[in-house]
Amino acid sequence: GSAGGAGGGSAGDGDDPRRGSSDGDAEDEAGAMSFFQMIKMGYSEIVNAIIRPPRADYEMSALGPAAFTWRGRRFVRRDFQLTNDRGMTLECSHWEPHPEDRPQKELPCVIYLHGNSSCRIGALENLEVVLGEGMSLLALDLAGSGKSGGDWVTLGWYERDDVACVVEHLRASGTVSSIGLWGRSMGAATALLHGHRDPSIAAFVLDSPFADLRQLALEMVEMGKAEAGYRVPGWVVSAAIKMVRSSVLKKAALDIDKLKPIENVGTCFVPALFAAGEDDSFISPAHSQAIHDAYAGDKNLVLLPGDHNSPRPRFFHDSAAIFLRTAMRVPDTARLPAAASSRRADSLLHSWVVAGGGAGGGG
Repeated sequence: GSAGGAGGGSAGDGDDPRRGSSDGDAEDEAGAMSFFQMIKMGYSEIVNAIIRPPRADYEMSALGPAAFTWRGRRFVRRDFQLTNDRGMTLECSHWEPHPEDRPQKELPCVIYLHGNSSCRIGALENLEVVLGEGMSLLALDLAGSGKSGGDWVTLGWYERDDVACVVEHLRASGTVSSIGLWGRSMGAATALLHGHRDPSIAAFVLDSPFADLRQLALEMVEMGKAEAGYRVPGWVVSAAIKMVRSSVLKKAALDIDKLKPIENVGTCFVPALFAAGEDDSFISPAHSQAIHDAYAGDKNLVLLPGDHNSPRPRFFHDSAAIFLRTAMRVPDTARLPAAASSRRADSLLHSWVVAGGGAGGGG
């Protein structure tokens, strides 16, 4: 998901309070005050960017057909509900081979965790990689997102318990061997927050996680400050962050000062593939770099062309396939036969469109 800057209004609207003043300090002071007014109105934008971004609205048909054949293997998608420990309904979808085409009883499973204004439809971009490598894919709408219950998004703080709930469900199913987490943005932060306390996770694909929520909120205010176009004293920025923190705490029971996905990575040994968009202006690639540098386990960081919401390039999906194949210990017998030469004709989503399934869009 993406967020706007701090201020809705433009500093140029109406009379400029600084016009005609020859005193530089008075100019800065007036500028600071007008920025402070702007922050008071605009800070709710930052609060919403954190805990109530636009909620993804989609039709179930956007998840594609519930049964399909690809590269000679039949697959099915099962939609079901789980209840998290806060009593909220989690809407889940699990793509796996048809029982008669299943290479073995227990298969590796990748859980896809979406970004802050997205939903399980985001998993479709990675479906081909995961199914092609012989794994199953489970995607859910995290609490507060998509069709799941809950009013607020907490950027991983409570979502990590949704992951624990899904992991527990998969472990009890008897049809899953290793489990990996593939997260984007908020989902990547959620994976880190769950993963450090669950050493049974076999692999992480972490696309654009943030390192520290207070730092991210500060960067959002700085962005608003840059848009305002004049120097703003530190106390105004501190006051803005204070208001954001108290509002988020009151509404969503989330303390932005405590949400630091980078905090425990020094003791996390799950093999991890990090990725970030070079032009990401919402969560700067510096966040991924910092987490990668502090990370204890086997790790690799790939910088990708594009921004926070750009579709990820083919080479990244190929890297993820090789990484997951190894880290998840996928048996050779489970993997699908190699693709035919023509990429597009062989692609899974293309086969759905041809079959009249329609792949659908989404966050």
